[in-house]
Amino acid sequence: MGAEKTKRILIVDDEPNVVTYLEALLQDEGYETCAAVDGEDGLAKVRSESPDLVTLDITMPKTSGIRLYRELKADPALKDIPVVVVTAVTGKGHDAGQFENFLATRSHVPPPEGFFSKPIDRDAFLEIIAKILGS
Repeated sequence: MGAEKTKRILIVDDEPNVVTYLEALLQDEGYETCAAVDGEDGLAKVRSESPDLVTLDITMPKTSGIRLYRELKADPALKDIPVVVVTAVTGKGHDAGQFENFLATRSHVPPPEGFFSKPIDRDAFLEIIAKILGS
């Protein structure tokens, strides 16, 4: 066996500041990153970049994170890619459990491997990423 390849993480978020922060955080830990600005772009990047993990915002233009998550989990070639939700759906009358409740009513869609409200807890986020990727 050769050297273990660097794990690649796709960041799907329409907020440039969040993408920049997560890229810096993950790159400092030795991960490769790529980014997508919405769910439509995210699906294309999952197919072209073959990430080892996806961080996913929920509220985005074009295709929402919920729709992208459903599409990923419905595609046999993509369904095993772990997803960590990083979202700010806690404002404007929404609560942090909105996405989790949505998934609970969809028995054919498994829950994401992680769920973080913005602003994220940096250490807990990195710990979950490392645990999922076995790094």
